[in-house]
Amino acid sequence: MFHLRLARNYRAADLARLLPAAAVAAVTAALLLRALGRALGEPAAASVPRLLWCLPALAALGWLCAATSRAVPARHPERIAGLTAAGFGPRRIRLLLAVETAATTALGSLLALLVFLILRNDVAGPRLASDIGMGIPLPAAAPVTLLALVPLAAGCAAAAAVRLPEALPGQDTDPPARAFHTVRIAVPVGFVLVGTALELYGLRPGAEQDGRPVLLPAHLGPVGTAALTGWAITALGLLLLTAPLMGLAGRLLAVHRPGTVRLLAGRSLAAEARRLGGTPAVVSLAVAVLAAALAEGHGPGLPAVAGAVLVGGCAAGAAAARTAEIRASRLPGTEALVRLGAAPGILRRAAAMRVAAACAVLLCTGALTALLGVAALA
Repeated sequence: MFHLRLARNYRAADLARLLPAAAVAAVTAALLLRALGRALGEPAAASVPRLLWCLPALAALGWLCAATSRAVPARHPERIAGLTAAGFGPRRIRLLLAVETAATTALGSLLALLVFLILRNDVAGPRLASDIGMGIPLPAAAPVTLLALVPLAAGCAAAAAVRLPEALPGQDTDPPARAFHTVRIAVPVGFVLVGTALELYGLRPGAEQDGRPVLLPAHLGPVGTAALTGWAITALGLLLLTAPLMGLAGRLLAVHRPGTVRLLAGRSLAAEARRLGGTPAVVSLAVAVLAAALAEGHGPGLPAVAGAVLVGGCAAGAAAARTAEIRASRLPGTEALVRLGAAPGILRRAAAMRVAAACAVLLCTGALTALLGVAALA
C-alpha cells in the first residue's frame, strides 16, 4: 500500500524515468519470447545460442535500471529526506527502488506476453509463424519462467546500484575526483595493441585455412576466429580507454594560460571523466557495430538491429541519467559561481565546450571500432 501511495503522487518526471524501463523491458521480453517460439520447433541444442544472444539485451535493461535508480537520491533529495524522516533506512530505500523498478518492468513484460499470445491465436502471418511457434502447443510455465528473468534482473540491478550511504541525504554521492592510475591506462592500451595485432594476424592472406570460422547470426556471415577475437579485445580496450581519454581532453583544454571558459570546461571534464566515460562509450560501441554490419552490406535481420538499438538506447538512457546525476551534484558549485558574479553565458559556453570535447573523444574511439569491425567482417 505504501508503494501505491507513492505512485499516486508521482509527477511527469517520475513517469519519464519509469516509462523507458517499461519499454525496454517489453522489447527484451519480446526477444526472449521469440527465442522461445523458435525453440518450440527446433532441437534443444539449437535454442541455447538464441537464448544466449538475448543476454546483452537483458544486461542492457539491468544497466538502464541501475543508472536511473542510482540517480534518484541525487535528483530527488527531498524525497529521500522524507522517507528517512518517516523511518526508512538505507536498506528499505533500496528495497523500495527495487520493487518500483521490478513492477514497472513486469508491466512491460506482460504487455509483450499479451501481444505474443494474441499473435499465436491465428493472427500472425506466415512470416511470423516460425518466430512465435504457431501451431505448436505452448507450455504455460515456459513463458512465465522465462519472463520472470526480466523484473528479477531489473530489480536486483536497481537495488545494487545505490550503495547504502548514498541513500541518506546530505552525503556525497561520489568519491572525490582522482587522477587515473597508470594501471588503469596501461591495461586498456594493452588490450588495444594485442587485439589489433590479433585481428591483423587473422586477416592475413590464407588465414581462413587456420581454423573453422565463426558463423555469426542475423545473416552477418562467417568471420575468422582470430579476427573476431581480436576485434572484440580491441573494442573492449577502447571502451575502457574512453574515460582516460576524456580526462586527457579535459586537461588539454586547460593548458597554456586558459581563459575562464576553457578552464571551467577542462577542469569539469577532467573531474567528471571517471564517472561519465563508460556509458557514452557503450553508445558509441553499439553504433559502431551496427555501422560496420551495414557498411559491409550483410543486411542484419530485425532481431539483430533491435538488439543493437536496444543496447544503444539503454546506454544512451544510462548516460542521460548519469549526466543528470552529475549535474545535480555540481549544482552547489554552479550556484556559488553565479553568486560570485559569473555570467550565465560563460557557464553555457563552458558546458558546450565540455560536450564538444567529450563528443570528439567518442567520435575517435567509435570510428576506430567501426573501421576495425568493417575489416573483420570483410
